[in-house]
Amino acid sequence: MTSDLITVERYDALPDPPGGRYELRHGVPVKVSFATLEHWEIQQRLTDLLKALAGGRGRVGPEFAFRPLPEYELWGADVAFVLQARYDATAPGDYLHGAPELVIEVLSPSNTVSETSEREAMCLENGCLEFWVVDPRRKTVKVSTPDRKTTTYVEHDTISLSVPATGQLLVSRIFSKE
Repeated sequence: MTSDLITVERYDALPDPPGGRYELRHGVPVKVSFATLEHWEIQQRLTDLLKALAGGRGRVGPEFAFRPLPEYELWGADVAFVLQARYDATAPGDYLHGAPELVIEVLSPSNTVSETSEREAMCLENGCLEFWVVDPRRKTVKVSTPDRKTTTYVEHDTISLSVPATGQLLVSRIFSKE
């Protein structure tokens, strides 16, 4: 019964709901709340840290909209990295097709385990090279790759990066308020 499903094109005509925005998941608009101050600060720190490491190879930013699948999906990454060539190939009035090379989800109380697992699988199956789950409460970062390898880093660990560039990132810097 696909006639009741909303396409990305129809989604663009929807008004924003009060107190948030919609994502399109399997053809169904789902309200997503605005970020709290703590959530937003973590997004900003990640954006700043990764921009410095990216060195112009692509774009890093918060609340990045993308279409993991073409017709009925339009999601927002809390933070994303996209190679410059893919960014440049996206029409200004469109959204990135496929998942960004790096997708970071900063957990909120509203996130469910099944939703986060689905996001991870969908992204890793559609172009994402690394999917991060940042848990502010536990001060951990779980990094997963398309080969289904997952490493969880704790506050005093160092993440060895391959995306957006080769380098290292101290987990504590993600959660630091400095």
